[in-house]
Amino acid sequence: MFCAVTPSVLAEEVEDYSGLRLSLPFAFYNETFGLSAGWVEGRVGYPQPQARILGTIIAGDTGSATGFLAAEDLRVPRWNRLFIDPIFSLGYYNDADTYVDGNPDFAGKRAGTNDSNKDNFVTGSGSDVFSRVRFKYLLPIGHGRNQVVPDYSIRDGFLVSGATGGSSLNPFESGRSFFEIRPFHRALVSDGDDFDGELRTNGLDFVYFWDNRDFPVNPTKGVGLKLQYSRDFGWFDSTDSWTVMQAEFDAYHEFGESAWFRSRVLAFDFWTADTPSWSENGGVISNRPPPYTGATLGGLFRMRGFPEERFNDRSAIYYSAELRMTPYWNPFDQWPAAQELLGVEWVQVVPFGEMGRVAGSYDLGELHSDMKWSAGIGFRAWVQGFVVRADTAFSGEGIRLQMMIGQPFQF
Repeated sequence: MFCAVTPSVLAEEVEDYSGLRLSLPFAFYNETFGLSAGWVEGRVGYPQPQARILGTIIAGDTGSATGFLAAEDLRVPRWNRLFIDPIFSLGYYNDADTYVDGNPDFAGKRAGTNDSNKDNFVTGSGSDVFSRVRFKYLLPIGHGRNQVVPDYSIRDGFLVSGATGGSSLNPFESGRSFFEIRPFHRALVSDGDDFDGELRTNGLDFVYFWDNRDFPVNPTKGVGLKLQYSRDFGWFDSTDSWTVMQAEFDAYHEFGESAWFRSRVLAFDFWTADTPSWSENGGVISNRPPPYTGATLGGLFRMRGFPEERFNDRSAIYYSAELRMTPYWNPFDQWPAAQELLGVEWVQVVPFGEMGRVAGSYDLGELHSDMKWSAGIGFRAWVQGFVVRADTAFSGEGIRLQMMIGQPFQF
């Protein structure tokens, strides 16, 4: 998920980011879109002073195209502790790969398992529609006790005051704690030679999130903890009913300045998931989520050196560490015309490594054996109040470029 900030001005040298607008064209290449072009638009402090909004469109020469629209921290009148984060995306994908059973070259072998062949996927064209609305209630504890809306103050893209976490490991003293309910719906329709069908899900996420990071947009210290229970009740157009439980923990340590870097932050993330509803009888699996949700690895956020949803099974575990280094040197300062348009306040060079695997049961011994790995380097920038991310990752199955708005972890 994207993040942005609407700080106030406490001194002359502190910058006011309220009302900033991100408007940025971009180009890239990947297997799904081919040679592609896109545009991203973002507003800070819109449509409400504490809110953010982001939209993007992408089209490629393979015939694939997608659009995405999201808002964060919308407030409800008379409910000052209730915030709403809606997300909607719509895409058409031409000859896209999906890691589900059906490839005749791998008859009798499940796609997406930890030991599955990288070519065990089906190819088809179709639509992918996703929507989710997060209703999050801020508990009156920690930094949320006396301050409902954060008041971050920024200088040169770095937090100088207004931290909302990282001062203690006690949630009653530090951080912002939320109870969340998130209705969701997703429908993937694919038409191909080996798979012609729909994978649909709808239901509710129930979440407790303790955000004890000093600055969630670009943390330098603190921790985050998320506990999530997801349920598809099998209602409406759902393909199947299922239950998934997830937990995620991330932590940050600031090493301070050096001769080359103004900031060096070690970031760590742990995530795990299990599907207690999973049932297997005679090789037929029921009460499992679609491969694009639940215990899934691969893509933008976890195991970035693999294709989207490359691995999916009953259970999963994941570890990641990255060193976010922000140099004093900003290459965009060498091009005043571009800098005037973009407003890049800093860049980051980020080496990272990841390990994880999926399994058919939640067995810690099995989950920590024969783990997959991914490693790479990211280039990130603070552009008009948003973190823009481009991560190049390699694995035993190739090299991939992942582009996104926002830092990874706790998305």
